Amino acid sequence: MATPSRPARPLEPWQDPHAQPYVLIEELSKVFDGGVAVNSVTLSIYKGELFSLLGGSGCGKTTLLRMLAGFEKPTAGKIYIDGVDMSNTPPYERPVSMVFQSYALFPHMTVEQNVAFGLKQEKLPRAEMRERVEAILDLVQMLPYMQRRPHQLSGGQRQRAALARSLVKRPKVLLLDEPLSALDKKLREQTQLELVNIQEKVGITFVMVSHDQEEAMTMSSRVGVMREGRILQVGTPVEVYEYPNSRFVADFIGTVNLFEGIVTEESKTHACVDSLSAGCSLYVSNSSSAPVGAQVHVAIRPEKVMITKEAPKETRHNCTKGTVRDIAYLGDVSIYYVDLFSGQVALSTVPNLVRAAERPIQWDDEVYLYWRPENSVILTS
Repeated sequence: MATPSRPARPLEPWQDPHAQPYVLIEELSKVFDGGVAVNSVTLSIYKGELFSLLGGSGCGKTTLLRMLAGFEKPTAGKIYIDGVDMSNTPPYERPVSMVFQSYALFPHMTVEQNVAFGLKQEKLPRAEMRERVEAILDLVQMLPYMQRRPHQLSGGQRQRAALARSLVKRPKVLLLDEPLSALDKKLREQTQLELVNIQEKVGITFVMVSHDQEEAMTMSSRVGVMREGRILQVGTPVEVYEYPNSRFVADFIGTVNLFEGIVTEESKTHACVDSLSAGCSLYVSNSSSAPVGAQVHVAIRPEKVMITKEAPKETRHNCTKGTVRDIAYLGDVSIYYVDLFSGQVALSTVPNLVRAAERPIQWDDEVYLYWRPENSVILTS
C-alpha cells in the first residue's frame, strides 16, 4: 500500500522567483556632509512581512527607515511601495505610518483624540472616524483607557496608543523605530509577542529598526543585518543565526566561538580545517567552497558545544581540551568559559537541569569540548 505523500509546503514570498516585492529599494544611498550613511542598498520586502533592520549604532538603519518614511531625501537610488516610485513623494502623501522611539503622543490630548488626529486631518465623517478609532483601540487592548492622557498611562500602554494612532490610518507599510526600547525587559518581551499578533491580525507590512538581536530574532519573518551603511546578510532568523555569511554577522547575532585555521581538505560534503587556535582538527559538513590552503574561520555556537570531564569516543576531530576558568550562571543556562590549551577561550552553554551545587563540572576542572560536524560553519569573510 502506497504511503500518502504530504502536500508540499507553500513557498514563502522571498523564496518564490515570481513574487513581486511590496517594498523595493534599489541602489539607495544617503550622504551627509561627505559621510556615507547608507551605501547603495538594494532590498526586497514582501507584503505581510515583519522585516527588521538590525545593526549597531551608526550603521545606517534609522537613516534607511527615515528615507522610507520620506523624512530624508535619498542622495541616489529609488524606493517603490506597491509598485509606485516614492523617491520624491513627500511624507504626508506616502502610504506609510511611523511609530517613533519616543512615541510622540500629544500630551494635552486623550488616547482617543491622539488616535483620531490623523483621521481628522483627512476630514473623515465623524461616525466613521469614531468606529475606526474604537475598533483599533479594541485591537490593541486600549479601549478602557481611551479617555486617559499620556501621562496617565504606563510605558506599555503609551506604546500601544502610538501603535493604534499609526494603524488607524490603514497604511500600506508601518515603520517602527526602536519601538520597544523604552520598556523594561519583562514588559518588552511581553509586548514583542503582542506586536507580532497585532501584525498578523491587520496583515500590514511592518519594517522595524532594532539594535536588539533578541528582539529582532523573536519578532521578524526576516532580518537584514547592517554595518557601515551596507546590508551584509538578509535571511530568516534561523538562517542568519545558523548560517552567518561573515565573521561580523556570526559575532553580532548572539555569541559564537570563532577558530582560525587553514583548509586541508575540501569536497562537496565536507571540509577539514587545521586550527592551532582550536587546538584540534575541525571537520565541517555541508562546507562552503573554500579551497585547500585558504585561511578561514570556523564558527560554532556555544549551545552546540558539549562539555565533559570524560574523553568522548571520537577525539580525532572537533574535540579540544582546556580548563574551566569561569562559570556564568543565568538561571536557565550556565555558560562555561574554558581556557583551551591552545591559549584561546571557548564557550559552552549548558541547560541547568540540576541545581548549581550538583553540577558535575566546577571551576578549574580539566574538560573536553566537542561538537558535531554539522553544527559548525566555515566563514571566508
